[in-house]
Amino acid sequence: MALEEASETPRRATREEMRDAKLPLAYRDSCGHLLIPLNRCRFETYYMPWKCEDERHSYEKCQYVEFKKRVAKMNELREAKGGARSN
Repeated sequence: MALEEASETPRRATREEMRDAKLPLAYRDSCGHLLIPLNRCRFETYYMPWKCEDERHSYEKCQYVEFKKRVAKMNELREAKGGARSN
């Protein structure tokens, strides 16, 4: 499955790298290492959508994989509680 292939964790950006790149706090997650070059590309190409497609695709795929991991973890917790929802 594709999720297992993507589960290999690449080098993550350090707090200092994210701070230097001026990433907002909300975006300083495990995919921050992909957002830094994406934002740099966007800035250098004046935000032309067709210029940074590869970087954007990589970042969005990382976000999707992280979302799927969170959903799987929540389902695990829900099953451990016997199916009871937290809200």
